[in-house]
Amino acid sequence: MAHVGALPQIHRYITTHDSNGKAIFSNVVPEENPMVPNDDGIAFALSYTTKGFPVDMNNDEDLKVYEKYLHTPPGLVVSNGTVLRHVDIPPNTACTMHRTVSLDYGCVLEGEVQLLLDSDEKRVMKRGDVAVQRGTMHQWINQSKTEWCRMLFVLQESKPLEVGGKRFGEELAGMAGVRASD
Repeated sequence: MAHVGALPQIHRYITTHDSNGKAIFSNVVPEENPMVPNDDGIAFALSYTTKGFPVDMNNDEDLKVYEKYLHTPPGLVVSNGTVLRHVDIPPNTACTMHRTVSLDYGCVLEGEVQLLLDSDEKRVMKRGDVAVQRGTMHQWINQSKTEWCRMLFVLQESKPLEVGGKRFGEELAGMAGVRASD
């Protein structure tokens, strides 16, 4: 089934254990992981979340946390947790310049995207490239006129960043469909 941007449907396969301790696939949430478009056309899929360190997988406690966030989605970051998110960026589209209070790994899965920093430095990222975002103001820009870009992000909450005596917090600048983090 094709989705909004003609990129393939995402499936998530979550493992667990049967009563004998054998590895099996969980059926707690559907394997299809829908992309949900925002007003600007950028689509998000909440692929997994955790809360607490270390993660408690006993009695599928982590799955219960994730299931809760599927019904009440978090902001970009989960306090004291992690977020795994797929993001599809349509052709000729840019997200708002923003900052999260987190350490983020962003990997390009399909297409190309420009990573623009508030210093005006930029890099064009291609499939397989990874950006390690360390609390910086940044923007993702798909400059292609025809091709979608798909990225995979893992976000982990960080301490608020302080540079030169100034403390930086979350700055979302009204990103479409994104609420402040917990």
